[in-house]
Amino acid sequence: MAIEVFNRYESKYLMDTKAFYTLYNQLLTYMELDAYNKNDKFYSISNIYFDTEHDSLIRNSLAKPKYREKLRIRAYGVPEEDAKVYLELKKKVFGLVNKRRTALKLKESYDFVRTGVEPEYQDYMNKQVIQEIKYFLGRYDLVPKVYLAYDRIAMFYKENRDLRITFDTNIRSRRVDLKLESGDHGEQLLSRGQWLMEVKAEKTIPLWLSRMLSEHQMYRTSFSKYGNEYKKMRMNATQQIAGERIQL
Repeated sequence: MAIEVFNRYESKYLMDTKAFYTLYNQLLTYMELDAYNKNDKFYSISNIYFDTEHDSLIRNSLAKPKYREKLRIRAYGVPEEDAKVYLELKKKVFGLVNKRRTALKLKESYDFVRTGVEPEYQDYMNKQVIQEIKYFLGRYDLVPKVYLAYDRIAMFYKENRDLRITFDTNIRSRRVDLKLESGDHGEQLLSRGQWLMEVKAEKTIPLWLSRMLSEHQMYRTSFSKYGNEYKKMRMNATQQIAGERIQL
């Protein structure tokens, strides 16, 4: 069954390319690359995030309440129209991230979110997650809001695969042509040469990792790809309005 369930804590760090390569090479002593990253190759992740007409989900998330939630369709690379993707429901409660996802065909995922009617069950789906997403869809009138893609390197701790570290770069977004199959083009969200590292663990991180982060003066930051895209979009809209007023 194509289903993954995660319950973990996530810590995020921003860094430049030099810091990335320094950490990356040291981490290889303790960690191994994801199968998709063999030979130091990136793999690409693309997402469509859904929200209400007035962006209530992301606005609530940016207010940093004790509970927040979001829904997205995720694919690896640019999917064909009949490809399998993941429909993911992500929640954060008191800092603990709970992610539940089920595989669907791309059209099935679009139709499910648009209508709220669950797809006809197939053996690659997870019934429980579909019911949870159906309940979520019944609470909100959702539309596709933003496309987000990025290139990733992922690593797992050799002694305990519950510890995972990812590095994302070339984060790009768009608010038009909101179809995963339409390609992975978009505007850059971060400055050139910036990386987002995420440390994901069910419990505490090992002492060697804590020491490594401290040695390189890596400090946790609050960074949401969707949240930062939304803030950037709002800032650009405000600047545009201000410019139009000056011209008048």
